[in-house]
Parts: sequence; C-alpha cells; structure tokens
Amino acid sequence: MSEKKKLFNTKVIHSGHKENLETGAVMPPIHLSSTFKQKSPGNFKYEYSRTNNPTREILEKLLAEIEEGKFAFAFSSGMAAINCLTDAMEKNFHVICSDDVYGGTRRIFDKVKSVNQNIEVTYTDFKNEDNWPGLIKNNTKMIWLETPSNPLLKIVDINKIKSEISNEDIKIVCDNTFASPYNQQPLTLGSDVVLHSSTKYLGGHSDLIGGAIIIKDDIKLTEKIKYLQNAIGSVPSPFDCYLLIRSIKTLAVRMERHNTNAMIISEYLSNHPKIKTVRYPGLKSDPNYEVAKNQMNGFGGIISIELDTDLKGTLKFLENIEIFTLAESLGGVESLIEHPAIMTHASIDKNIRDELGITDSLVRLSIGIEESDDLKTALENALYLI
Repeated sequence: MSEKKKLFNTKVIHSGHKENLETGAVMPPIHLSSTFKQKSPGNFKYEYSRTNNPTREILEKLLAEIEEGKFAFAFSSGMAAINCLTDAMEKNFHVICSDDVYGGTRRIFDKVKSVNQNIEVTYTDFKNEDNWPGLIKNNTKMIWLETPSNPLLKIVDINKIKSEISNEDIKIVCDNTFASPYNQQPLTLGSDVVLHSSTKYLGGHSDLIGGAIIIKDDIKLTEKIKYLQNAIGSVPSPFDCYLLIRSIKTLAVRMERHNTNAMIISEYLSNHPKIKTVRYPGLKSDPNYEVAKNQMNGFGGIISIELDTDLKGTLKFLENIEIFTLAESLGGVESLIEHPAIMTHASIDKNIRDELGITDSLVRLSIGIEESDDLKTALENALYLI
C-alpha cells in the first residue's frame, strides 16, 4: 500500500514530531537546557542551544513541511531572518524589490545593508511593470517579493516572475507573512526562499516574536544560513519555539476564520459611504483578484481602507473604535487596526509614502476571529463619528 501524502490540516498537527519515546507525551517537551552532555569531546547529538536545540529542531522540521521546503531555520524575529538571508549573499550585490513592502524591510535595506554590505536596491511594481527584467544587473542576486504586500495588498504572480528570469543564480525570495502557508505556498510556485515574521499568523496570539527562513532545495544557501544562524546567534528561545509549535497546530482553523471574516468585512466596507477605497484581494472588484484567485487558497485577514476624510478625521476614527485594538502587528486572533503612515511605515520617507499611496487617510485592519457582526458594529459606530 502506497503512503498518501498528508494534507495541510493534518501536517500542521502531526509534522515535526511524534510522541516522546521516553515518556509517551503527545506534545513535545520544552528543552530549556543551554548545554548538553557529550559522550566524549566532540561526540554529541546536541552541543549548545544557540547551535541547535531539540525544541527548535522540531519547529524547523514543521516549518519546512508546511511550506513544502527541504530546509527551515527559526530566528528571534522576522528582521533577524532578513538580516541573516542578506548576510548569506555576502556584499556588493543588487536586489530588485517590491515597491510596497513593510517599512522595516525598506529600513534594513536602505539604511543598514546599503551601508554595511554595499547593497543596491531597485524598487519596482512587479504587477504593473511589464519590463521589470530590464532592471536585472550583472550583480543582481535577489528578487524580493512581498505578496500580498504591506500595506496596499498588491499580489505578485510568483510563477510569472520565475518564468521571466533566465539566470538561475538569482534567488526569488517571497515574504509570505501576510498570506501564511495555509493561503499560499510560494516554493511550489517558483520561489527559492520563503521568509516569515512568525510573530504574525504562524504565532497567531500576539504573544511571541519570531522569524523564519524556509529554503526549497539549495544546499549551498542552506549551509550558509545554518552557519550564520549559529555564528550570529539571533535564535528564538526554546519556549518561543514551543509556543510556535503549539500555535501552528491551529493555523488552518484560524486562517479559515480570518479569511471568512475579512471577506465579510471587506464587502461591508465596500458599500460604506465614508470609505473611499477598499483594498482586499478577495473582492472581485479588486485589481489583484484574478492573480490572487489562481495563486492563493484563501485571501487572508488583512484589509486596507482609505477613509473619505483628512488626517484629523482618520485619527478620530482610530481613537474611538471599539473591539479593534489600535496597535502595530497583525495576524493575532484579536482584531487590530493601525495607521501605516504614522506607525508601521513611518520609517519610510514621506515622499516615497505619497508616491506609493500610503496616505494620511489610509488605515490597515487585521481582521481577527471574533463575530463578524460585532466587528461591523464597531466599524459602523466609529465611522459615524467622522
């Protein structure tokens, strides 16, 4: 009898570990030890928890399986993962990057890596730029995609990008944070590397900070990342690894609810007189809908809206809304709301924000798993005030 490949909802629960052989425990133990006994000098399975840890090893096996990759590495934050990946590319290289990305990604590229590693970054709108391959240079090493993007929810056709690159040495990197592995698996679509802020949907409860890199099959890059992960040491604690393992077990059921609620809320907001624009790839009226429908299994829990008011009216809306918590981050079971221009994307120069469309009236919503009727009421009451 042939072994049938496990489907996603089963993999998130059973991948990475089995019952504990010593105790029979169904859930893996948290290995808090910082060091491990060696049988003789140099003869060991685990040496030191920065280098490797049994709990982190389970998490990394789980991440690789749910993203359909061969290798995975856990980090102390999404930014630590970005830092390690760019370090692995060494220096004096060129990156082509989605123009609409998280402010922290732009900051590390433009203010840190450009100085320390002499990285040159060209930002482009992959969706609307038909001739983007003309931006490739002799020293281009990465195509950096964020899809859906933060905060404008642009969708990049990963397969199409892959088909337009003739140089196999250029790595396609996809930040899959907004989609989660439940909604999108970039490594099956042509990406070479997937990156996550596991703080968000993977963690799902706003109680940990983490990052992850998952590699399709590149042995050389894997060896570099493994070396740097240990050498730099920006690894998550065993307890944070345990929290992620626990949280990923409910990823499928959480994402189903996030997707459903976001669809309901986006349709409601699309018909509201005080909303100028609704950005959500699940709406048939959204310019990203067709690509999203073909590339994703669900449209995610993030909605961006532009209010029909000025900054003063936008702040009044944000200061008075109930249920939604005014806070940075996203992907938790609770609904969050934020103002990109002042909060998550404040590190981006204002002229760039204006060019991208990150206006003073733009608001980003992370739709949680509460009752959608309660979320609609909270939005309606706050919108009434502007």
